[in-house]
Amino acid sequence: MSRLKDMYKDEIVGAMIKKFGYKNIMEVPKLEKIVINMGVGEAKDNAKVLELAAKDMETITGQKAVLTKAKNSVANFKLREGMAIGCKTTLRGEIMYEFLDRLINLSLPRVRDFRGTNPNAFDGRGNYALGVKEQLIFPEIEYDKVDKVRGMDIIFVTTAKTDEEARELLTLFNMPFAK
Repeated sequence: MSRLKDMYKDEIVGAMIKKFGYKNIMEVPKLEKIVINMGVGEAKDNAKVLELAAKDMETITGQKAVLTKAKNSVANFKLREGMAIGCKTTLRGEIMYEFLDRLINLSLPRVRDFRGTNPNAFDGRGNYALGVKEQLIFPEIEYDKVDKVRGMDIIFVTTAKTDEEARELLTLFNMPFAK
């Protein structure tokens, strides 16, 4: 069992009950899933680029990536409905906690000029979105084997009802929010 999952069961639940005064342990918000999305715009011209992006994502997450397709056609972008233009992965359970641990303790400190993550990137329903500009911050990616630097979106989906609860939950997981 991962260290963060143990920490959630022991310390985080107690701290959340103390701060928000929950009557039942089932009211305490928890991390439901982490969705990682990588949009690959140049995939419309070259299918090989999308394969490489999916391979990078699989290396980072340890789970198979699913290709995402365009929902509608946009003539200005030379995009047709149904074209593969990105990839995503949904992490749950043990793999999710391991990824969160690696993201917070290994990857984010490797970002150049890192001053913390945006504390205002909550959606109003207790979910948090984090943008990463390059996949090179993850220790699993070898610098020499990267064809192009790509960014990705990392979305933390929680069972929290408010942004304040979700912010507190992620803070207790040691998410480095900017002051």
